[in-house]
Amino acid sequence: MTQSENPARTGLDGIVVADTLLARVDGLKGRLVIRGRDLEDAAANLSFEGMTQLLWSGQQQTDSSELQQQLGTARVAAFAALRAQGQALARPDGMEALRAALSQLETRDDAQEERVRIAAALPVFAAAWARGQGLCGTATGTAERLQPIAPDPRLSQAQDYLRMLTGSPPPPAVVRGLDTYLCTVAEHGMNASTFAARVVTSTGSDTVSAVVAAICALKGPLHGGAPGPVLDMLEEVASPARARAWLEAELSAGRRIMGLGHRVYRVRDPRAAVLEAAVLDLEKAGISTRRLGLARAVEKQAAELLRERYPDRPLEANVEFYTAVLLDTLGLDRRLFTATFAVGRVAGWLAHIEEQRENGRLIRPSCRYVGSYPEQKLAPEAA
Repeated sequence: MTQSENPARTGLDGIVVADTLLARVDGLKGRLVIRGRDLEDAAANLSFEGMTQLLWSGQQQTDSSELQQQLGTARVAAFAALRAQGQALARPDGMEALRAALSQLETRDDAQEERVRIAAALPVFAAAWARGQGLCGTATGTAERLQPIAPDPRLSQAQDYLRMLTGSPPPPAVVRGLDTYLCTVAEHGMNASTFAARVVTSTGSDTVSAVVAAICALKGPLHGGAPGPVLDMLEEVASPARARAWLEAELSAGRRIMGLGHRVYRVRDPRAAVLEAAVLDLEKAGISTRRLGLARAVEKQAAELLRERYPDRPLEANVEFYTAVLLDTLGLDRRLFTATFAVGRVAGWLAHIEEQRENGRLIRPSCRYVGSYPEQKLAPEAA
């Protein structure tokens, strides 16, 4: 049996576990279709609320004011419950804090109310955690532990998340940049965290438990933990002129280049292009950390070196490469990157949970036993 024939050794690659209306990830062509719309089109034209509405109901219209109002009201309710989340949000790791805080939510029977409540709670919890950890800075530029800021239900999810982090109304270009990011990461087929959510849902368990399971999966560095290290890499490279020499040294030492390569895509991740364009839009609006040029140089040199060394293994930029540049340009601390990913991906998790609940069955794959057996003893009459 070859490795490709043994799903136990390939992480279930190529094994279909569900039919879905939500997304088609075409790894060979580098195309991501979400509910009938190409990602590039959806991310350019929808807010987070619009993308969420598309995922949850399939509605294509851009007016998502009703959902925006529902999320705003739910954010206020989530903030009112923060006192009960004190110990959970005091944890030093953001994903541990989200996991613990979300797990304390009570289950509700109404499916739409439950979805809205969970989607609205994550940015409130993430912002409160970040301020409590001193990740948001102050007007003097020093980081200190700050009190959480109450939500403004009149604002969009992206706008209010930024305001709850900084305490100031964010510029429109920054809001648009975060909206683009949240839309881009909202859904990506049967990834590890989505699969975890669907497995829990398939048992008949509740939505809160399923999303907590998804957060547990996203916490793992092989799924949601690479954007921060990409930023570390760019800081070490420092200038485009040093890119090739730095990359050669890393590869010679046997270390991987962060933000390149993907389990599904055999060409450049389409989400990387969307996020790269979002950083460029911010630069045109006068908002820049001067990392875009460096990132492009590192990507170009890394792709060339990897093609030379591994001609049979396509290794192109993935979503995490330009996530790091975009979120840094938006002013987010790198320790908040994975939690912010969850703020966007929760829309997709909740859509999959509902789809699994309506159309799925208990997910119960098999495993192949490859261990030893006890020695068989002969029956007395055969001895």
